[in-house]
Amino acid sequence: MILHFIYIVAFTVLSVLAIANMFRNLMTLGMESQRSYSPANAMYGRSNGNAKRTVPHPELLDEFGNVVNEPLLVMRSITVEDAREQLDALYEASPGSSSVNGESREEL
Repeated sequence: MILHFIYIVAFTVLSVLAIANMFRNLMTLGMESQRSYSPANAMYGRSNGNAKRTVPHPELLDEFGNVVNEPLLVMRSITVEDAREQLDALYEASPGSSSVNGESREEL
């Protein structure tokens, strides 16, 4: 009976610690998401209190620190046949795409 009580107390303590850690992480994430990053300040380790310029996320900057204006992901609708032709062309262009016994894939 005493082992059951110790088990319940230990489980309760661990549960409270896990939930408290989860809320602390959520609060930290919320504060970090509102912080603005500046490549110049991060590079030199200083901050300019007068400049209230918002800087986009570092992934939206190119290697020179300029904002990338083109879309990062463009999806277009293609037919299944077009996709199959493109995949076949990639397969045929790959280094290990030797045909079996001189036959192409469609003849197999």
